[in-house]
Amino acid sequence: MIQTLSPSMSETDPGLSRDGARVLPPALLPPSPSRFDDMDIPDHLLIDIALRHIHLRGTCTIHGLAGLMKISVEIAEAIFRRLNDQQFLEVRRMEGEDYVFSLSAAGRRLASERSLSLRYAGPAPVSLKSWAAMVRGQAIESSVTPRQLRDAFSDIVVTPDLLDALGPALISQKAIFLYGPSGTGKTTISERLIRVFEDTILVPWAVEVDGQIITLADPAVHEPVHFDNLDLDPRWIVCRRPFLAVGGELVTGMLDLQKDEATGTYNAPLQMKANNGILLIDDFGRQMMSPRDLLNRWIVPLDRRVDFLSLGSGKFDVPFELLVVFSTNLEPRELADEAFLRRIPNKILIPAADEASFDTIFHLTAAAFGMEYEPDSSAYCRELILQHSPDLRPCFPRDICSSIRAITRYEGRRLALTKEDLERAVARYFI
Repeated sequence: MIQTLSPSMSETDPGLSRDGARVLPPALLPPSPSRFDDMDIPDHLLIDIALRHIHLRGTCTIHGLAGLMKISVEIAEAIFRRLNDQQFLEVRRMEGEDYVFSLSAAGRRLASERSLSLRYAGPAPVSLKSWAAMVRGQAIESSVTPRQLRDAFSDIVVTPDLLDALGPALISQKAIFLYGPSGTGKTTISERLIRVFEDTILVPWAVEVDGQIITLADPAVHEPVHFDNLDLDPRWIVCRRPFLAVGGELVTGMLDLQKDEATGTYNAPLQMKANNGILLIDDFGRQMMSPRDLLNRWIVPLDRRVDFLSLGSGKFDVPFELLVVFSTNLEPRELADEAFLRRIPNKILIPAADEASFDTIFHLTAAAFGMEYEPDSSAYCRELILQHSPDLRPCFPRDICSSIRAITRYEGRRLALTKEDLERAVARYFI
């Protein structure tokens, strides 16, 4: 696994966060706007969002509004002044040097009218132009070294040949097609690819397109890092490069904007959230949508690194700056035609394990389970498995050790790996 830098090292390098991840140079971090003219979205949209926040909470303060909308105090104060001058607010009292205010009757009517088209109450969005420029400016760099790969895969057993295939594939930044028998570790390998990239990116909470709001930042996808920069526009969060995996649950709608009827906003599709990171299509070919539909949907994005989405106002283009990894245990030629496979230049076979690799995996797995074992246990395990399976797969030691642990717990015995237990576990495992 990639080793995190020690606190003493991160303190000496201004390009590192407190988490040890490399951040963008300060010159590339968008500063916090302090005037309406500095904002990249329409004034009326900011006003609408502010009205919604105040209406939902009853009372608010300038600092509270700034925190809710992820804007500077100066912008929040400008919103307060504008609404107060138009008599849409009632000032209740002072808290220190801040105002406590609520909506007036006219303000409540205005908030109700605006809620007919927008009921969003969250951070202020950034413009599509600003987000697209940021995505393209922080595209994954192609500098991947053998040492980085070895570190990324240090907690699993992989062959040098596999690393030598993955390295150039990552540098090319072209789609990767991992194929081979089930249980050979394709998903495990895919999940570790993101470890190669130690830097961070900026992701906005939301994006504005033609007056509509698309929510983008997702806590399940974007892992924030601690970064002290008081001048950073709070509409952006600093996070690690995203890794997003989807399997058999993938349907066509997940690749397009989905409207949230409760708020009137749109949820970003998978590929939009995965920008500047990795999107894994796991168990490719077993999705509810057909492989042909998925491949046709992405022929242009994979080729030109641009995707097209639709709103009521029409289509617009968004960056497709991500690494797509397809993983399957099906025959590639059964899933796609030659034209599409040509657009995935990195096709990597993940084969079954050889005897040496299997023995290493067996010993590491037994140690991880805290099991004692005899010196010839791995050889005996191989012998038993090959009576049922044509090859040795990396998943077998884990599954068999898990079965033995269940057996010993049920019988109240000390956790150990005997030949008799191996025979029982293998017999239960295979048909």
